[in-house]
Amino acid sequence: MLKTAVFVVLGNTLFALAVAAFIMPHDILMGGITGIGIMIHKTFGFDTALLILIVNVVLMIIGRFVLGKKFFYSTIASSILYPVILSLLQRIPGIDRLTDNELLAALFAGSLLGVAIGMLMRVGSSSGGTDIINLMINKFTHIPIAALVYLLDAVIIGGQAIFSKPEQLLLGIVTIVLEGLVLDKVMILGKAQIEVFVISEKFNVIREAVLKELNIGATMSVIETGFTGTRQMAVMCVIHPRKLYDLTALVQSIDENAFMTITKIKEVRGRGFTTERIPQNTEMKTEQ
Repeated sequence: MLKTAVFVVLGNTLFALAVAAFIMPHDILMGGITGIGIMIHKTFGFDTALLILIVNVVLMIIGRFVLGKKFFYSTIASSILYPVILSLLQRIPGIDRLTDNELLAALFAGSLLGVAIGMLMRVGSSSGGTDIINLMINKFTHIPIAALVYLLDAVIIGGQAIFSKPEQLLLGIVTIVLEGLVLDKVMILGKAQIEVFVISEKFNVIREAVLKELNIGATMSVIETGFTGTRQMAVMCVIHPRKLYDLTALVQSIDENAFMTITKIKEVRGRGFTTERIPQNTEMKTEQ
């Protein structure tokens, strides 16, 4: 609960910082409720943070009845925290003058938004806003969420583009693309591992060496070679990238002709990774 609370507060703070320090001062186009708030602010002059808060509260109430209690409680924190923090940050003197370079502002905005949304998603939270709209539309129409996100953001950015210069639209695209790239990195940060699949006639020697010398878990798979049709075992290990060199060097020292495939996996869950590892026995079973 403490981790979730920290991530929600920090994620919303970074999100608000990106908007207050870089998005709004440089009129960079963006989607979501923030984009709607900026668009209404430019048209009617209403306070952006207050607009976002009002729209979020209205959407939360509607979402409570359409999507249920669980969703309501999972989004209430962000839906209220973000506009409140945004309002406070906008009152800091000079926060809108951190840089005069619009491209630099777009790069920082995209990076901060990616980190912020990534932190919220890692603890199962939501930024609220248009997420609620997309989920409600999906419930009744079954249109894929991803398609709804892109469609709604395109409409919001298109509405802002009417009042903006072409360069601001291009900066908005840069921000959105960078946000997506950073978000993907944050989601797998610290979770990515390497899978090594080893095919060798000396599979049992390799297995014992991996378990004893490197203290790495191993899984055995039954395979059949394509050319000779020989049935044998293959060794599969999931390791941290730092251990890749030691593992490949060990395998090649046992069998220089061993065939290895090395694959990067985004996340690993289970015994030895997200739960405590079982101590290995000193005596291992050997192949008959």
